[in-house]
Amino acid sequence: MKIGKTTVVESAICGADDETIVVRGADLCKELIGKVSFTDYFWLLVTGQRPSVMASRVLDATLVAIAEHGLVPSVQASRMTLAAAPDAIQGAVAAGILGCGSVILGASETSGRFFLRVDALAQDKSLSIEAAAAELVRELRANKQAVPGYGHPLHKARDPRVARLFEVAIEAGAPGRFIAIAEAVEKVLPGLTGRDLRLNVSAAIPAVLLDVGFPADALKGVPILARCAGLIGHLTEELAQPIGFALSYQATREQHYTGELPAGVTLKTKE
Repeated sequence: MKIGKTTVVESAICGADDETIVVRGADLCKELIGKVSFTDYFWLLVTGQRPSVMASRVLDATLVAIAEHGLVPSVQASRMTLAAAPDAIQGAVAAGILGCGSVILGASETSGRFFLRVDALAQDKSLSIEAAAAELVRELRANKQAVPGYGHPLHKARDPRVARLFEVAIEAGAPGRFIAIAEAVEKVLPGLTGRDLRLNVSAAIPAVLLDVGFPADALKGVPILARCAGLIGHLTEELAQPIGFALSYQATREQHYTGELPAGVTLKTKE
């Protein structure tokens, strides 16, 4: 990110006066509210263009695929925050989103940028995508970096969401270039890493989105937007059926103190 030289505050996203609100060139009340889906509106906000039917279907599928992921750390942080401050759901949502990084949700952006590198290398050097994938995987290995978007602690075979997202994209008419790149990376991994690492949803999402023209700079925003919906679901349940303090108590019960003790002090073993 570069610091801009402009001294005039400008934005092409929204403008308004006392009678009209304009968003990306459209009258919000006359052309958008009640006439476009939230998925299409999100695409418009990010890109400034209305999505094609193909792009709309693919983006919508990715949002559904990643919105909910069970009691992962970000969800636990969110629910425990609400338990401590039940009047501040916005703070609890923020707590969950702040827990999203390179391990949780951020891998979609990292995977997408890796796929773009594979594509560029294949075209620049007139390589097959498999050869380009192998070259860049070797580079990651040499730098002791993980291959983003492959392997899953639960889904040892392919993450089941991968096949469905690929099916939706192809059915919608996506060209499939980045799907092929994602699969090429999967194909070369066993021979280069000694492990049968399969595609997970964090690689499938950027593959299908890049195929329909979604901007790479906004890739991380897709799982973050989707997860907001999942968090609000968890927080609504938390208000009616609280488990935030139970999550905290379970962590306390499982804790083993490993530090030094004052002379003559012995901590009782937890049962």
